[in-house]
Amino acid sequence: MKNKKSLALKAAEDRISTTIVDDENDSSRGLAEKNNEKAVIRVSIICLITNLVLSLFKLVAGLIGKSYAMVADSVHSFSDVFTTIIVIIGVKISSKKADKGHPYGHDRFECVTALILSFALFAVGALIGYNALINLISGEYKLSEVPRIISLIAAIVSIITQCILFLISYRVAKRVNSGSLKADAWHHLSDSLSSVGSFVGILGAILGVEILDVIAGFVICLMIIKVSVSIFMDSIKKMTDTSAPVETQIEIENIAKQIEGVKKIDSLRTRLFGNMIYIDIEIALDGELQLSEAHEIAQKVHDEIENKLELVKHCLVHVNPYKDSEEKGDS
Repeated sequence: MKNKKSLALKAAEDRISTTIVDDENDSSRGLAEKNNEKAVIRVSIICLITNLVLSLFKLVAGLIGKSYAMVADSVHSFSDVFTTIIVIIGVKISSKKADKGHPYGHDRFECVTALILSFALFAVGALIGYNALINLISGEYKLSEVPRIISLIAAIVSIITQCILFLISYRVAKRVNSGSLKADAWHHLSDSLSSVGSFVGILGAILGVEILDVIAGFVICLMIIKVSVSIFMDSIKKMTDTSAPVETQIEIENIAKQIEGVKKIDSLRTRLFGNMIYIDIEIALDGELQLSEAHEIAQKVHDEIENKLELVKHCLVHVNPYKDSEEKGDS
Protein backbone atom coordinates (compact mmCIF):
# COMPACT_ATOMS: atom_id res chain seq x y z
CA MET A 1 0.00 0.00 0.00
CA LYS A 2 2.87 2.36 0.86
CA ASN A 3 4.37 1.73 -2.53
CA LYS A 4 1.10 2.63 -4.19
CA LYS A 5 0.88 5.80 -2.13
CA SER A 6 4.41 6.83 -2.93
CA LEU A 7 3.74 6.30 -6.63
CA ALA A 8 0.63 8.43 -6.32
CA LEU A 9 2.57 11.11 -4.47
CA LYS A 10 5.31 11.02 -7.10
CA ALA A 11 2.74 11.41 -9.82
CA ALA A 12 1.20 14.34 -7.96
CA GLU A 13 4.58 15.97 -7.48
CA ASP A 14 5.11 15.80 -11.23
CA ARG A 15 1.96 17.95 -11.39
CA ILE A 16 -0.15 15.63 -13.41
CA SER A 17 -2.71 17.59 -15.42
CA THR A 18 -6.05 15.91 -15.82
CA THR A 19 -8.58 16.95 -18.42
CA ILE A 20 -11.85 15.20 -17.91
CA VAL A 21 -14.20 14.65 -20.79
CA ASP A 22 -17.76 13.91 -19.78
CA ASP A 23 -19.77 12.80 -22.81
CA GLU A 24 -23.10 13.68 -21.23
CA ASN A 25 -21.97 17.20 -20.29
CA ASP A 26 -20.44 17.78 -23.72
CA SER A 27 -23.66 16.64 -25.38
CA SER A 28 -25.86 18.99 -23.32
CA ARG A 29 -23.38 21.86 -23.81
CA GLY A 30 -23.35 21.25 -27.58
CA LEU A 31 -27.15 21.27 -27.62
CA ALA A 32 -27.22 24.56 -25.69
CA GLU A 33 -24.77 26.15 -28.14
CA LYS A 34 -26.90 24.94 -31.05
CA ASN A 35 -30.03 26.43 -29.48
CA ASN A 36 -28.20 29.72 -28.91
CA GLU A 37 -27.15 29.79 -32.54
CA LYS A 38 -30.74 29.20 -33.67
CA ALA A 39 -31.99 31.96 -31.36
CA VAL A 40 -29.49 34.49 -32.76
CA ILE A 41 -30.27 33.59 -36.38
CA ARG A 42 -34.03 33.66 -35.76
CA VAL A 43 -33.86 37.15 -34.24
CA SER A 44 -31.49 38.31 -36.99
CA ILE A 45 -33.85 37.16 -39.74
CA ILE A 46 -36.78 38.95 -38.07
CA CYS A 47 -34.69 42.14 -37.86
CA LEU A 48 -33.52 41.72 -41.45
CA ILE A 49 -37.03 41.48 -42.90
CA THR A 50 -38.38 44.26 -40.66
CA ASN A 51 -35.55 46.65 -41.56
CA LEU A 52 -35.90 45.95 -45.26
CA VAL A 53 -39.62 46.79 -45.21
CA LEU A 54 -39.02 49.81 -42.94
CA SER A 55 -36.21 51.14 -45.15
CA LEU A 56 -38.40 51.02 -48.27
CA PHE A 57 -41.27 52.73 -46.41
CA LYS A 58 -38.99 55.51 -45.14
CA LEU A 59 -37.48 56.02 -48.59
CA VAL A 60 -40.92 56.38 -50.20
CA ALA A 61 -42.11 58.63 -47.36
CA GLY A 62 -39.00 60.79 -47.68
CA LEU A 63 -39.38 61.21 -51.43
CA ILE A 64 -43.12 61.92 -51.29
CA GLY A 65 -42.80 64.06 -48.16
CA LYS A 66 -39.91 66.15 -49.60
CA SER A 67 -37.71 65.35 -46.61
CA TYR A 68 -33.95 65.04 -47.13
CA ALA A 69 -33.58 63.91 -43.49
CA MET A 70 -35.99 61.00 -44.00
CA VAL A 71 -34.27 59.89 -47.21
CA ALA A 72 -30.94 59.90 -45.34
CA ASP A 73 -32.59 58.01 -42.47
CA SER A 74 -33.79 55.35 -44.91
CA VAL A 75 -30.21 54.86 -46.10
CA HIS A 76 -29.20 54.37 -42.45
CA SER A 77 -31.86 51.67 -42.14
CA PHE A 78 -30.53 49.95 -45.26
CA SER A 79 -27.16 49.76 -43.48
CA ASP A 80 -28.93 47.76 -40.74
CA VAL A 81 -29.90 45.20 -43.35
CA PHE A 82 -26.24 44.89 -44.30
CA THR A 83 -25.00 44.53 -40.71
CA THR A 84 -27.66 41.94 -39.88
CA ILE A 85 -26.46 39.82 -42.80
CA ILE A 86 -22.92 40.10 -41.36
CA VAL A 87 -24.23 38.92 -37.97
CA ILE A 88 -25.86 35.83 -39.49
CA ILE A 89 -22.68 34.95 -41.39
CA GLY A 90 -20.53 35.53 -38.28
CA VAL A 91 -22.72 33.35 -36.06
CA LYS A 92 -22.75 30.52 -38.61
CA ILE A 93 -18.94 30.56 -38.87
CA SER A 94 -18.28 30.90 -35.12
CA SER A 95 -20.57 27.95 -34.33
CA LYS A 96 -18.60 25.55 -36.54
CA LYS A 97 -16.94 22.67 -34.72
CA ALA A 98 -13.20 22.56 -34.10
CA ASP A 99 -11.09 21.26 -36.96
CA LYS A 100 -7.40 20.77 -37.78
CA GLY A 101 -6.97 24.39 -38.78
CA HIS A 102 -8.87 25.69 -35.71
CA PRO A 103 -8.44 23.10 -32.91
CA TYR A 104 -9.94 25.47 -30.32
CA GLY A 105 -13.04 26.18 -32.39
CA HIS A 106 -14.18 29.26 -34.32
CA ASP A 107 -15.61 31.36 -31.47
CA ARG A 108 -13.43 34.37 -32.21
CA PHE A 109 -15.04 34.84 -35.61
CA GLU A 110 -17.99 36.38 -33.78
CA CYS A 111 -15.58 38.94 -32.33
CA VAL A 112 -14.44 39.72 -35.87
CA THR A 113 -18.10 40.23 -36.81
CA ALA A 114 -18.59 42.61 -33.88
CA LEU A 115 -15.47 44.55 -34.96
CA ILE A 116 -16.88 44.96 -38.47
CA LEU A 117 -20.15 46.20 -37.00
CA SER A 118 -18.30 48.67 -34.75
CA PHE A 119 -16.58 50.13 -37.83
CA ALA A 120 -19.95 50.32 -39.62
CA LEU A 121 -21.50 52.12 -36.64
CA PHE A 122 -18.59 54.55 -36.44
CA ALA A 123 -18.87 55.29 -40.16
CA VAL A 124 -22.62 55.94 -39.87
CA GLY A 125 -22.13 58.24 -36.86
CA ALA A 126 -19.31 60.14 -38.57
CA LEU A 127 -21.41 60.54 -41.74
CA ILE A 128 -24.34 61.95 -39.79
CA GLY A 129 -22.03 64.39 -38.00
CA TYR A 130 -20.34 65.40 -41.26
CA ASN A 131 -23.66 66.10 -43.01
CA ALA A 132 -24.88 68.12 -40.04
CA LEU A 133 -21.67 70.19 -40.09
CA ILE A 134 -21.88 70.82 -43.84
CA ASN A 135 -25.52 71.90 -43.55
CA LEU A 136 -24.64 74.26 -40.70
CA ILE A 137 -21.68 75.87 -42.49
CA SER A 138 -23.39 76.22 -45.87
CA GLY A 139 -26.75 77.26 -44.45
CA GLU A 140 -28.38 74.70 -46.73
CA TYR A 141 -30.90 73.74 -44.05
CA LYS A 142 -32.53 77.19 -44.49
CA LEU A 143 -33.17 76.61 -48.19
CA SER A 144 -34.77 73.16 -47.98
CA GLU A 145 -38.41 72.69 -48.97
CA VAL A 146 -40.76 72.32 -45.98
CA PRO A 147 -41.35 68.56 -45.39
CA ARG A 148 -44.84 67.04 -45.35
CA ILE A 149 -46.61 65.20 -42.52
CA ILE A 150 -46.00 61.76 -44.04
CA SER A 151 -42.28 62.18 -43.29
CA LEU A 152 -43.11 62.91 -39.67
CA ILE A 153 -45.28 59.78 -39.49
CA ALA A 154 -42.48 57.69 -41.01
CA ALA A 155 -40.07 58.98 -38.36
CA ILE A 156 -42.48 57.98 -35.57
CA VAL A 157 -42.99 54.50 -37.05
CA SER A 158 -39.21 54.10 -37.37
CA ILE A 159 -38.55 55.15 -33.76
CA ILE A 160 -41.08 52.67 -32.36
CA THR A 161 -40.01 49.81 -34.65
CA GLN A 162 -36.29 50.21 -34.04
CA CYS A 163 -36.78 50.44 -30.27
CA ILE A 164 -38.70 47.14 -30.35
CA LEU A 165 -35.97 45.51 -32.47
CA PHE A 166 -33.33 46.82 -30.05
CA LEU A 167 -35.11 45.39 -27.00
CA ILE A 168 -35.64 41.98 -28.64
CA SER A 169 -32.08 41.74 -29.99
CA TYR A 170 -30.40 42.99 -26.81
CA ARG A 171 -32.38 40.63 -24.58
CA VAL A 172 -31.46 37.58 -26.68
CA ALA A 173 -27.83 38.79 -27.03
CA LYS A 174 -27.45 38.99 -23.24
CA ARG A 175 -29.07 35.58 -22.75
CA VAL A 176 -26.77 33.79 -25.22
CA ASN A 177 -23.80 36.14 -24.73
CA SER A 178 -23.53 37.04 -28.42
CA GLY A 179 -21.23 40.01 -29.03
CA SER A 180 -22.22 40.41 -32.67
CA LEU A 181 -25.96 40.35 -31.93
CA LYS A 182 -25.41 42.85 -29.12
CA ALA A 183 -23.55 45.10 -31.57
CA ASP A 184 -26.42 44.76 -34.03
CA ALA A 185 -28.88 45.62 -31.25
CA TRP A 186 -27.00 48.86 -30.60
CA HIS A 187 -27.17 49.52 -34.34
CA HIS A 188 -30.96 49.30 -34.10
CA LEU A 189 -30.90 51.79 -31.24
CA SER A 190 -28.66 54.11 -33.25
CA ASP A 191 -31.18 53.92 -36.09
CA SER A 192 -33.91 54.81 -33.62
CA LEU A 193 -31.88 57.81 -32.42
CA SER A 194 -31.31 58.80 -36.03
CA SER A 195 -35.07 58.73 -36.55
CA VAL A 196 -35.50 60.86 -33.44
CA GLY A 197 -33.16 63.36 -35.06
CA SER A 198 -35.18 63.16 -38.26
CA PHE A 199 -38.40 63.70 -36.32
CA VAL A 200 -36.99 66.74 -34.51
CA GLY A 201 -35.56 68.11 -37.74
CA ILE A 202 -38.75 67.58 -39.74
CA LEU A 203 -40.92 69.02 -36.96
CA GLY A 204 -38.52 71.95 -36.61
CA ALA A 205 -38.67 72.61 -40.35
CA ILE A 206 -42.47 72.51 -40.28
CA LEU A 207 -42.49 74.97 -37.36
CA GLY A 208 -39.81 77.15 -38.96
CA VAL A 209 -36.87 76.20 -36.69
CA GLU A 210 -34.65 74.43 -39.22
CA ILE A 211 -31.48 74.51 -37.09
CA LEU A 212 -32.95 71.83 -34.79
CA ASP A 213 -32.10 69.31 -37.50
CA VAL A 214 -28.40 70.23 -37.25
CA ILE A 215 -28.31 70.12 -33.45
CA ALA A 216 -30.03 66.72 -33.38
CA GLY A 217 -27.56 65.46 -35.97
CA PHE A 218 -24.57 66.31 -33.78
CA VAL A 219 -26.10 64.69 -30.69
CA ILE A 220 -26.91 61.51 -32.63
CA CYS A 221 -23.41 61.47 -34.11
CA LEU A 222 -21.74 61.53 -30.67
CA MET A 223 -24.00 58.83 -29.24
CA ILE A 224 -23.45 56.45 -32.17
CA ILE A 225 -19.67 56.93 -32.09
CA LYS A 226 -19.61 56.27 -28.33
CA VAL A 227 -21.46 52.98 -28.82
CA SER A 228 -19.16 51.94 -31.69
CA VAL A 229 -16.05 52.55 -29.55
CA SER A 230 -17.57 50.52 -26.70
CA ILE A 231 -18.29 47.57 -29.02
CA PHE A 232 -14.79 47.82 -30.50
CA MET A 233 -13.08 47.72 -27.08
CA ASP A 234 -15.23 44.79 -25.92
CA SER A 235 -14.29 42.79 -29.04
CA ILE A 236 -10.59 43.54 -28.62
CA LYS A 237 -10.69 42.27 -25.02
CA LYS A 238 -12.26 39.00 -26.15
CA MET A 239 -9.63 38.53 -28.85
CA THR A 240 -6.54 39.19 -26.70
CA ASP A 241 -6.96 36.58 -23.95
CA THR A 242 -8.19 39.05 -21.36
CA SER A 243 -9.03 37.36 -18.05
CA ALA A 244 -12.61 36.77 -17.00
CA PRO A 245 -14.27 39.34 -14.70
CA VAL A 246 -13.15 39.27 -11.05
CA GLU A 247 -16.63 38.18 -9.92
CA THR A 248 -16.43 35.16 -12.22
CA GLN A 249 -12.98 34.21 -10.90
CA ILE A 250 -14.23 34.41 -7.31
CA GLU A 251 -17.19 32.22 -8.25
CA ILE A 252 -14.85 29.63 -9.82
CA GLU A 253 -12.69 29.53 -6.68
CA ASN A 254 -15.74 29.15 -4.43
CA ILE A 255 -17.05 26.25 -6.53
CA ALA A 256 -13.70 24.46 -6.33
CA LYS A 257 -13.30 25.05 -2.57
CA GLN A 258 -16.67 23.44 -1.88
CA ILE A 259 -15.51 20.11 -3.32
CA GLU A 260 -14.57 17.71 -0.52
CA GLY A 261 -10.85 17.02 -0.48
CA VAL A 262 -9.71 20.33 -1.95
CA LYS A 263 -7.35 21.84 0.61
CA LYS A 264 -6.42 25.01 -1.26
CA ILE A 265 -6.53 26.79 -4.62
CA ASP A 266 -2.90 27.25 -5.66
CA SER A 267 -3.59 29.29 -8.78
CA LEU A 268 -6.36 30.23 -11.18
CA ARG A 269 -5.90 31.53 -14.71
CA THR A 270 -8.78 32.44 -16.99
CA ARG A 271 -8.99 33.86 -20.47
CA LEU A 272 -11.79 34.98 -22.73
CA PHE A 273 -11.90 33.14 -26.04
CA GLY A 274 -14.58 34.83 -28.09
CA ASN A 275 -17.64 34.75 -25.86
CA MET A 276 -16.47 31.69 -23.91
CA ILE A 277 -14.10 31.24 -20.95
CA TYR A 278 -11.09 28.93 -20.73
CA ILE A 279 -9.86 27.97 -17.24
CA ASP A 280 -6.57 26.60 -15.86
CA ILE A 281 -6.90 25.86 -12.15
CA GLU A 282 -4.40 24.28 -9.74
CA ILE A 283 -5.81 22.61 -6.64
CA ALA A 284 -3.89 21.28 -3.61
CA LEU A 285 -4.89 17.83 -2.34
CA ASP A 286 -3.66 15.58 0.47
CA GLY A 287 -0.36 14.07 -0.70
CA GLU A 288 -1.33 10.68 0.79
CA LEU A 289 -4.23 10.22 -1.62
CA GLN A 290 -4.06 7.50 -4.22
CA LEU A 291 -3.93 8.57 -7.84
CA SER A 292 -7.48 7.37 -8.51
CA GLU A 293 -8.77 9.36 -5.53
CA ALA A 294 -6.97 12.53 -6.65
CA HIS A 295 -8.35 12.01 -10.16
CA GLU A 296 -11.90 11.67 -8.82
CA ILE A 297 -11.65 14.94 -6.87
CA ALA A 298 -10.21 16.73 -9.91
CA GLN A 299 -13.08 15.38 -12.00
CA LYS A 300 -15.62 16.74 -9.50
CA VAL A 301 -13.97 20.17 -9.64
CA HIS A 302 -14.04 20.09 -13.45
CA ASP A 303 -17.67 18.96 -13.64
CA GLU A 304 -18.96 21.41 -11.03
CA ILE A 305 -17.28 24.40 -12.73
CA GLU A 306 -18.52 23.48 -16.22
CA ASN A 307 -22.03 22.62 -14.99
CA LYS A 308 -22.54 25.79 -12.94
CA LEU A 309 -20.95 28.25 -15.38
CA GLU A 310 -22.47 28.04 -18.85
CA LEU A 311 -19.82 30.26 -20.44
CA VAL A 312 -16.96 27.91 -19.53
CA LYS A 313 -15.92 26.05 -22.66
CA HIS A 314 -12.85 24.27 -21.31
CA CYS A 315 -11.54 23.64 -17.79
CA LEU A 316 -8.08 22.18 -17.16
CA VAL A 317 -7.45 20.95 -13.60
CA HIS A 318 -3.88 20.58 -12.25
CA VAL A 319 -3.31 18.59 -9.05
CA ASN A 320 -0.58 19.51 -6.52
CA PRO A 321 0.23 17.79 -3.19
CA TYR A 322 -0.92 20.00 -0.31
CA LYS A 323 2.39 19.88 1.62
CA ASP A 324 4.46 21.05 -1.35
CA SER A 325 1.84 23.72 -1.96
CA GLU A 326 2.26 25.02 1.60
CA GLU A 327 6.04 25.06 1.33
CA LYS A 328 5.84 27.11 -1.86
CA GLY A 329 3.52 29.53 -0.12
CA ASP A 330 5.92 29.94 2.82
CA SER A 331 8.90 30.57 0.58
